[in-house]
Amino acid sequence: MTEVWEPYAPAVADVPHEIRVGDLDLRIIGTESGPVDVGNGVLELEVRGEGEVRVEWRIPCTGATAYWTPTNNDAYWLPTAWAAPTPVSFVRGAPVAALIGQHDRALCAFAAVQAEAVIGSGVVEATGDFRFWVKSDKVLRLRIDRSGRHFARCLQDLVGWWPGSDRRIPDVARMPVYSTWYALMQEVSPERIERQAALAKRIGCDSIIVDDGWMTTDRARAFGHCGDWEPLSLPETAGHVARVRSLGMAYLLWYGLPLVGQESSVWEKFQPYALQRVEPLRAIVLDPRYPEVRAHLVETTVRAIAEWGMDGFKFDFLERFTSVGAPPAGPDADFADVGEAVAELLRQIVAQASEVRGSVLLESRQPYVGHGFWPYATMVRAVDCPLSTTQNRRRTIDLRLTAGPLAVHADMVMWHPQESAEQIAAQLIGVLFSVPQISVDLTEQTPEQIEAVSFWLGFFRKYAEVLQQGEFVPSRPELGYPVVRAGDGRTVVVARYAPVVVDVPVAGWSEFLLANADADSQVTLSGGPLRKVAATVRNARGQVLWEGPLDLGRGTVVVEVPTGGLVSLADTAA
Repeated sequence: MTEVWEPYAPAVADVPHEIRVGDLDLRIIGTESGPVDVGNGVLELEVRGEGEVRVEWRIPCTGATAYWTPTNNDAYWLPTAWAAPTPVSFVRGAPVAALIGQHDRALCAFAAVQAEAVIGSGVVEATGDFRFWVKSDKVLRLRIDRSGRHFARCLQDLVGWWPGSDRRIPDVARMPVYSTWYALMQEVSPERIERQAALAKRIGCDSIIVDDGWMTTDRARAFGHCGDWEPLSLPETAGHVARVRSLGMAYLLWYGLPLVGQESSVWEKFQPYALQRVEPLRAIVLDPRYPEVRAHLVETTVRAIAEWGMDGFKFDFLERFTSVGAPPAGPDADFADVGEAVAELLRQIVAQASEVRGSVLLESRQPYVGHGFWPYATMVRAVDCPLSTTQNRRRTIDLRLTAGPLAVHADMVMWHPQESAEQIAAQLIGVLFSVPQISVDLTEQTPEQIEAVSFWLGFFRKYAEVLQQGEFVPSRPELGYPVVRAGDGRTVVVARYAPVVVDVPVAGWSEFLLANADADSQVTLSGGPLRKVAATVRNARGQVLWEGPLDLGRGTVVVEVPTGGLVSLADTAA
């Protein structure tokens, strides 16, 4: 039965006290310092106490269109105030959210510094207010943004307040990737990997992720062989890795890090250290609070760098390291909290691997998206959604809003062998503002398919800086982000995912690029400078269909841009 959370019912035994700040009534359990106005309509406060501390507030829920969180699973509907709260931990979610109103303005956005917290929010049915509350253990640092700015700007500013937001990651983390998972599944071998890597390099990829299958010759698709992490499917591993790296490709290796399987040689050894048992996976989840567990995981991962010459890791299933339902730590444990133990495990792996390689690549993925991962990961990927173009788009856009310094990667893009070049291009446009990962057997693609992939990966590479690090403006989350744009003051890139009118700025660009992922080829442009600009239309494979002058600034103009195609406008007078 779902626990009912009555409006304003305190979650702990202490009685809250109230303070008023502007038009906000804050109900606080604990002793606060602040609130302080840090500018732009943003309040910051810190609350401390001996146990749980909590802050609660309400605003009139007028004109609301969506409630955005990092873990809303593509459903941006408004929850009810009595709905069960959301626990946020080191391996699940992030302490940030926004209530969004008309014209994509944030009615209220907030974030906490603490990686572990509990968040409640929703519509109070009796009053029509929207209620927020956040609680944490002993200390809670919170920012509340009532500026009314675009929700993306509010969220990105809140995320920029988190420690570590200025970290720099390697450039290769922002370049396209080839993944073996959907393409080869567990059927990996040095020969197959090296063939795919060579072809992937030609079409624009700079790294390869070798997924599940390398540590076993059993192709049963379970995880009973996890734990030993011996490269049974990759004989002469170091030589194989060197050949792939000689192509100019970084090499990352998959680990189901928390898992020890029934067929592994260490199954019996680690039975006393099981955090949970997962029968469908034929495995246990290790408890990282024990130094023996961490030592085993550090040793078996770092050897991939030190002995085999890898460049980094793809760490999977880390959400299984959860504090929810965790048994009390035993006497041999040196951590009481699972999240703190996971952080120490990652710190040790990255530190020791970096001593060998220098800069280590590490892919995390949804739902472990919080800032606690920033010191260790270099990229964060959308959770698996094969052939779900809309979900891949939404998830990568959501990740862009909270990823901080990390490169956001799409889930692997794959397609049926009979898929058209236009639909392949539309999939790639769907993840235009993230790093694409390609996962098909490149030896089986038609020339038209290869042309489409090569053209769009070339576009990703050429405009990587503006696409991934420019001013990022997604629109209408409640409609699935039908139009998204990014710009850097010189170049504006827009992706069109629905048959809607696209606004062209009057100024602030010399190059305007619009990628059309929708089936409607009649692209309507509105606005722009009051003069002619040079226009070029290309199809999904990059072939020029039309070139000529285009009159802007006099209402609307319609341009024929096929699905998967691109229209480029050049304003030489800008």
